[in-house]
Amino acid sequence: MKEKRLKTKKEPYVATTDSCKLCAPLGACLAFKGVEGSVPFLHGSQGCATYMRRYVISHFREPVDIASSSLGEKHAIYGGGPNLKQGLKNVMSKYHCGLIGVATTCLTETIGDDTSRLVKEFQDEFSEETLKHGRPSIVNVSTPSYSGSHIDGFQSAVRAIVDQLASNLPSCGNTVNLFPGFVSPADTRYLKEIVHDFGLNPVILPDISETLDAPAAVEYEKIPSGGTPIASIKAMGTASFSVEFGRCLTDSISAAKVLADRFKVPSKKLGTPIGLRETDIFMNTLEEISCRKTPVKYELERGRLIDSYVDGHKYISGKRAVIYGDPDMVVGLASFLTEIGIKPVLCATGAKSQHFHTAIKAVTEGILDETPEVSDNIDFFDIEETAEKFRPDVLLGSSKGYKLARKWNIPLVRLGFPIHDRFGAQRICQLGYKGTQDLFDMIVNAVIQATQDRSPIGYTYI
Repeated sequence: MKEKRLKTKKEPYVATTDSCKLCAPLGACLAFKGVEGSVPFLHGSQGCATYMRRYVISHFREPVDIASSSLGEKHAIYGGGPNLKQGLKNVMSKYHCGLIGVATTCLTETIGDDTSRLVKEFQDEFSEETLKHGRPSIVNVSTPSYSGSHIDGFQSAVRAIVDQLASNLPSCGNTVNLFPGFVSPADTRYLKEIVHDFGLNPVILPDISETLDAPAAVEYEKIPSGGTPIASIKAMGTASFSVEFGRCLTDSISAAKVLADRFKVPSKKLGTPIGLRETDIFMNTLEEISCRKTPVKYELERGRLIDSYVDGHKYISGKRAVIYGDPDMVVGLASFLTEIGIKPVLCATGAKSQHFHTAIKAVTEGILDETPEVSDNIDFFDIEETAEKFRPDVLLGSSKGYKLARKWNIPLVRLGFPIHDRFGAQRICQLGYKGTQDLFDMIVNAVIQATQDRSPIGYTYI
């Protein structure tokens, strides 16, 4: 009898070189920073928290506290439960916070710490301690970096907040839940303004408009003001509608899906509103929800945007662009570039996204002759190899693309996260008609400047 042998084909292991993503718990910390009175807490080593604080501070230029259970070698053997519980007690006593957002790291996931159980044990064992500090909410989320990127951690944390806090408590009238994804503080402020102008009461989760872009204060605040009020999160189940940005967002990490399944809150998933077409869809949705027409101020912004498209077309038509970053940002930028006459030749993301290819095709179909080259789970080594053959004219993405822009002598329009070699990343607005206008001006001027810099005689008038 012949021995049966199973033939298994393994993909060869390829090391990441200069990754095009950051780690999942970092994304979770950013989401927790958008909740009122919240302190992000990493269940892992002190080094993880230090690394994340460095990235967040260099981008937002704000003091950012991220607590840690500070695990060492012995905890990798005996478990990190005692450190987690002691750390939670310390945070409650020092910060007097409203919420502690606990995110796991690679270490605690690998040793198998059951963080949900440990948090429950803490709440039972130290109920009097938590009562003394006003019973802060504790939300936990699993965020091992080896299974996702920072955007996965961000979305998972938003979903966990809704899953563990939302109820059907009464809310203010005309409340609409808005899940914008990972956008800038300036974009968040603008979204609030838009929804308010339709006569609706927005509950934006997370709301980093103040917590990561705070005004100068006379006295240091341990926890900056702002963020989505916890009471509003608890009332999300009684909102009239939920709007969620993200063509690449799956149901498994969708916060709106939780509310729809549990409380029957109707919802709509939209593309991130970058460019004319995606913003039109967002505005039309608000018209349907509010039963009001788009306010005149936004009609005027739209008209000015179209006018600028006409004026700037001669500078950018036919240019080739490489875009990289978070999946939904790249999809929004691909939609925008396509409608202004720039061909996105490579759309890349370091995240794994099952909807990325489909989304890029959907926003470019009918305008481009063929779908751009699309790659997910890619690093900068592969981006360089793939993009060189296209001879791009411009790069759009985070500061991490600087080396490629310098090598190819083309402009880099800095967008997304992280931007740590320029000033004002937290004030970049790229959503809606106004944000698209700013973005369009940035790109046109970057192309004009590159033309001037390369010219042997220069230009004083174009």
